[in-house]
Amino acid sequence: MSTVGKLFDNIVAAIQVDRFIVSWHADERCEEREISAWQLVAGIGDAQLIRERPRSKPHPSVIVQHQLVDGSEAEAVWSWLAESNRAMLVTVYFRD
Repeated sequence: MSTVGKLFDNIVAAIQVDRFIVSWHADERCEEREISAWQLVAGIGDAQLIRERPRSKPHPSVIVQHQLVDGSEAEAVWSWLAESNRAMLVTVYFRD
């Protein structure tokens, strides 16, 4: 059985049942980039996994591409907080 995507699956599952937090940094980046965090949360089921980083510190993380409601695309970093079984939005940015 492949473990590729398992970290992402855990993050998606947690977000879909409201077990997530938004970091201060992510909140600031969303505001700067005029992106509402709810767009990232609501669209997580359709987000495209770009890369899993299971060894990233302080928490394993994934980079995903989100389609925003205005049709633009943004990338976001989501972490897995195993100790609390939650996901955390770490940052969001435009790829340009």
